Amino acid sequence: MKIENTKAQMRKGVLEFCILSILQHGDAYTNEILSSLKDAKLLVVEGTIYPLLTRLKNAGLLSYRWEESTSGPPRKYYGLTETGTLFLRELNTTWADLVSAVDTVTSKKPTNNE
Repeated sequence: MKIENTKAQMRKGVLEFCILSILQHGDAYTNEILSSLKDAKLLVVEGTIYPLLTRLKNAGLLSYRWEESTSGPPRKYYGLTETGTLFLRELNTTWADLVSAVDTVTSKKPTNNE
């Protein structure tokens, strides 16, 4: 088993949560979202993010608007819908529970039976 595959799967599993979390601070276009993910060391390629944004939009979690750009073609800005905001709240709770559970398991000291 290759560690890179496991690491990629772990990142992939939290990508939607991270994108919604980025957008809770305000609307952003794709390059801004990619930049935020890159800054957090969550390397994502454009070919991954576009289908994901479309899926989140189709699920009613995101909306988008076109805005003219001074340095090129119009940009598509994504933002959270009310449903997306509620969904993100649920994910925050789930994430906190998951982190706590994983911390409990991974920091557990072995007993004599182990």
